[in-house]
Amino acid sequence: MNKNVNIHFLGGAGVVTGSKFLIETSEKNILIDCGMFQGLKELRELNWNNIPFDIQTIDVVLLTHGHLDHVGYLPRLIKQGYRGKIIGTAPTLAIAEIILKDSAKIHAEHAEKANKEKFSKHNPALPFFTKEDVEETLRLFNVEMIGKWVTLSQNISYRFQYNGHIIGATFIELDINGKRFVFSGDIGRPNDYLLEDPKRPEWADFLFIESTYGNKLHPKENIENTITELVKEIILKKGNLIIPSFAVERLQTLMFILWKLYQKNKIPNIPIFIDSPMGNNVLEVFNRFPKWHKLSTQDYNAMCNHINIIQSYRETWETIDDKRSKIIIAGSGMVTGGRVLTYLQQLIDNPKTTVLLVGYQAEATRGRQLEEGAHEIRFFGKYYPVKATIKNIESLSAHADQNELLEWMSQIKNIPEGIYLTHGEPNALDALRLKIKHVYNWNSTIPKLLQIDKVMI
Repeated sequence: MNKNVNIHFLGGAGVVTGSKFLIETSEKNILIDCGMFQGLKELRELNWNNIPFDIQTIDVVLLTHGHLDHVGYLPRLIKQGYRGKIIGTAPTLAIAEIILKDSAKIHAEHAEKANKEKFSKHNPALPFFTKEDVEETLRLFNVEMIGKWVTLSQNISYRFQYNGHIIGATFIELDINGKRFVFSGDIGRPNDYLLEDPKRPEWADFLFIESTYGNKLHPKENIENTITELVKEIILKKGNLIIPSFAVERLQTLMFILWKLYQKNKIPNIPIFIDSPMGNNVLEVFNRFPKWHKLSTQDYNAMCNHINIIQSYRETWETIDDKRSKIIIAGSGMVTGGRVLTYLQQLIDNPKTTVLLVGYQAEATRGRQLEEGAHEIRFFGKYYPVKATIKNIESLSAHADQNELLEWMSQIKNIPEGIYLTHGEPNALDALRLKIKHVYNWNSTIPKLLQIDKVMI
């Protein structure tokens, strides 16, 4: 008997961030991911809107991985009345807990600062969610293993599959009445420093695939040579190398590369400072889940011992005042917040400073502005001239590029009935649509935000 499935594109449609896909069936309503919008102001403002669906009727939330744009809306969902399970792999839930707690702290600090300095049009400025909201959210967390089919109802089951990208990340296979719905989440890359290669789906009746780099190939850069040269340059000009970094995966990868370069005598024993409380917590997740990454215990301990971990805001200022040439790795990766703002506020107007961007920079973020050559940048209501050298390493991205996305789809044995391109900016989405048609002769669609598709199964 044919049944309708309604697919609600509540986020990650036409844009990279805000991942939320609601699958409405006669048996269960399933939310895949529950992320925040980031980047453009009009997108960020969407975060304050309630989900246009009866929250009480959502039965379960399944998480592909722990990044903010996939989990950051969870506390708001709970505020709107959700009380069902939130299910993910053990590392995903550990990362989500770290990210949500850190975000609550940042939201509270930003609201307090906005009220004190009166740079918000809201009176009073309120945090997006609080630590109490996060605690309510964490009570609903439930761990599930990868590679195992789990029954949700008579005709619905799901399975998490290893996907690289960050520790704990998966793609999700959802079986509804014998039809396979595959949600890619964010797809990792082959030959990663820390993670195994992503698994690939073998069947997909309906495929939801990310398109962040759908129009790009990552350059074949020699990352180690590039970083070696940058370190030599800052030593020569007696400056600082500041690396805004995502706390999850990117920071640990940079630590590993820098430690390996020192081991190989490619760089001297230059001071390396990690200023990311969240990144420190993520390091501990690597320690707790050794089967989820390639690092041996010996390498992990040696790498951590080689780095100076900053523990307090006082140490941040001591590091800024330290006259030695040094490497500073600090969050956030798109320069949207976090400790890196303090360093850039003090050092971005110094020609001896080099800023190295090491990942995707979303539209309207400070990272994108720097990447595109902005002559000034705004922090906390003031403009600062950009006199630092800005560099970029694209190939450290944790996202698959166009060829890697096509390769990820290559094991699918059937012709999907529906392919939905998600998590991309317009040019990337359209480029991948054309490429999928050229390579596989499969038709795909680009859903719009808040679109509802009805499919018969």
